[in-house]
Amino acid sequence: MDFLVLFLFYLALVLIGGVMICICSKTHRLKGLVRGGAQIFSYIIPECLQRAMLRLLHYLFHTRNHTFIILHLTLQGMVYAEYTWEIFGYCRALELSLYSLSLPYLLLIVNLFFFTLSCVTDPGTITKANELLFLQVYEFDEVMFPKNMKCSTCGLRKPARSKHCSVCNRCVHRFDHHCVWVNNCIGAWNTRYFLIYLLTLTASAATVATVTTMFLVRLVMVSDLNLETYVDDLGHFQVIDTVFLVQVTDYSVPVPDLPKDCLHAGLCPDSEFPPGRLPVLCSVPGCHQPDH
Repeated sequence: MDFLVLFLFYLALVLIGGVMICICSKTHRLKGLVRGGAQIFSYIIPECLQRAMLRLLHYLFHTRNHTFIILHLTLQGMVYAEYTWEIFGYCRALELSLYSLSLPYLLLIVNLFFFTLSCVTDPGTITKANELLFLQVYEFDEVMFPKNMKCSTCGLRKPARSKHCSVCNRCVHRFDHHCVWVNNCIGAWNTRYFLIYLLTLTASAATVATVTTMFLVRLVMVSDLNLETYVDDLGHFQVIDTVFLVQVTDYSVPVPDLPKDCLHAGLCPDSEFPPGRLPVLCSVPGCHQPDH
C-alpha cells in the first residue's frame, strides 16, 4: 500500500479517536468503556502482573520522580543528534542558509533554559509564613472558593484559586496542574516559564520540520527528480507526480520524525534507515556525503 494512503489512514484514525474522546468525555460512555475494558483485562492478565503495573503507574504519575525529565531530554537529544548528523551536513552541502540551519539550535538553548526554570522554580507553595499574604491576592466568590475553607491535608486556610497537589503534598497558589515532564507543579510563580517552554518547544519542532522541507525541495530541484519518469505496475512509463515524489523523498532521505505532541515534550526521531537511503544523496550533483 502507498505510503501516503497509510499515512492518511493513520491520521484519520487519530483524528477520529480524538473527536470521539472529546465527545464521550462529556458523558458516562467513556468511563463505561474504560471500566469494561479494565474488567476484561483483569481476567486475562495475571494478578501479580496487575499489581506490578499499578505500582509502576503510581510511581510514574503519582510520585515526584525524574523519569519523564530524563525521557524528555533523551528524546530531544536524539532528535537534535539526528538533525546534526544527517540534515545539517547535507543542507550545508546544498548551500542552504547558515542562519536558518542554526535557528533550531538557538531555540533549543532558549527551550532548555525555560525548561530548567519550570523544573526548579517554586510554583507558589503556601506555608504558614506566607498564608496571610496569599489570602489577600484574590477575592473569595463563596461558590468555588469559600472564605474560611481549610486544606484537610496541610491544615492551612485555602486562598482563592489555590489547590492542594497530592503528588507534591503541598498547597499551591493559583494552581494549574502538576506536570510530570518538569516534575513540578505549575502555579502562579512558574506559569510564565512553562508557557515560554511550550512555545519554544513547538517553535523548535516547527523549525526543524521547515528546514527539512527546504532541504527536500532543494534536493528535488538540484537533482531534477520532478522531470524523471518511472515504470508503474503495468509496465507503463509515468511522469513523476507530486504524490510519488513525496513518497520517494520520504523513503530515501533521512528525516527526523516529529510527532507532537509536545503538548509537553515528546519528540522522537526515526533513526533507523533502510539500506540504500544514504547513497541516494551522494548521487545528487553538487552534493557529497559530509564527514562525520
